[in-house]
Amino acid sequence: MARDLGTLIDGARSGRTRDIARLISLVEDGSPDVPELMRAVAPTVGTARVIGITGSPGVGKSTTTSAVITSLRARGERVGVLAVDPSSPFSGGALLGDRIRMQAHATDDGVFIRSMASRGHLGGLAATTPQALRVFEAAGFDVVLIETVGVGQSEVEVAAAADTTLVLLAPGMGDGIQAAKAGILEIGDVFVVNKADRDGADSTVRELRAMISLGQAAAGGWVPPVLKTVASTGQGIDGLVDAIDAHTAWLTESRQLEVRRLKRAQEEVEAIALGMLRRMLESGERLVDVAHLSADVAAGRNDAYTAASTLVADLLGGTD
Repeated sequence: MARDLGTLIDGARSGRTRDIARLISLVEDGSPDVPELMRAVAPTVGTARVIGITGSPGVGKSTTTSAVITSLRARGERVGVLAVDPSSPFSGGALLGDRIRMQAHATDDGVFIRSMASRGHLGGLAATTPQALRVFEAAGFDVVLIETVGVGQSEVEVAAAADTTLVLLAPGMGDGIQAAKAGILEIGDVFVVNKADRDGADSTVRELRAMISLGQAAAGGWVPPVLKTVASTGQGIDGLVDAIDAHTAWLTESRQLEVRRLKRAQEEVEAIALGMLRRMLESGERLVDVAHLSADVAAGRNDAYTAASTLVADLLGGTD
C-alpha cells in the first residue's frame, strides 16, 4: 500500500479531511503500514500545541472543548480534536458522544474532530493516541485538543500526552479533597470550575486554590490558575484560552516544553517496544514454553520473577 499511503499523506498535508480520517483509521486499526506512516511524518513532530482536557463525567468537557474551538478559530488557528470515547461493548468502536455535542463545527474546514475508542485502555486515552497526534501535526493543525473518556479517577495519562492539561470540575461534584484523592491536582496546569453559574462555584474555587497552595511551585515555577467558566454560554472561555497561552509561554521560557515532549517521546517508544514484545509473546515463536513456566510457578517449583526473567531473556535472544 506504499503508493496509496503516499497519496494519503500528501492529501492530509493539503488538508483533505477524508485523507486525514483514513490515516487515523490506519493508526487506530494497527495497520502494518503504520511504521512507514510514522517515518514519513516524523519531521512534523512538535509543530502543534497539544492541549488535554480531562475531568469526571458531567463536568462539561465536550461543551468546554467546543467553546475553546470557537475561541481559537476566531484567532484563525486550525484546530484538531481527538475525542476519546468509551468503547461500544458490541463493536469495540467509539460511541461518538463527543462529536454529537460539537456539531456547531461540523462544516468548518478549519476544524477536524475525530472520535477514537478507548478499547479498554486505561488512563482515559486510547493506546494509539500518540500516533494519531502525529497525523494531526502532519496535517498542519496549529492546536490539537485531546478530550479524555471521562471515566473518573484513572484518567491521568493525558498529562503525559499534552503540553498543557486542563482539569475541569463542577460545583457540587466533589471538593478539593476529592480532587486530591483523584490525583488530578498533580496533573493540572489550568483548573476550570465549569458551570460556575451554579451554587457552590466560589467555594469550589477556594477549596481548589487552598489545595494547590499546599504544593506551591518553587520560585519561577508555574502556579496553576483556577478559573470559572460557563461553557454553555461562552462565559470565561476567552480568559481560559489566555491562560493556556500564558502556560505555553512559560513552558517555552522555562524549557519545560522540551522536557515534556522528550518524556512523551520516551513513553511512546517504550509503549511500542512493549507492544512488539507482547506480539512476540503471543506469536508462540519461542524456545521457552510459557505454559510450562506457568505450571512450575503454580506448583511452587519456581517463582514468578525467575520465570519472567527466563521468558524475557528468550524473547530478547530471539531479536538477534
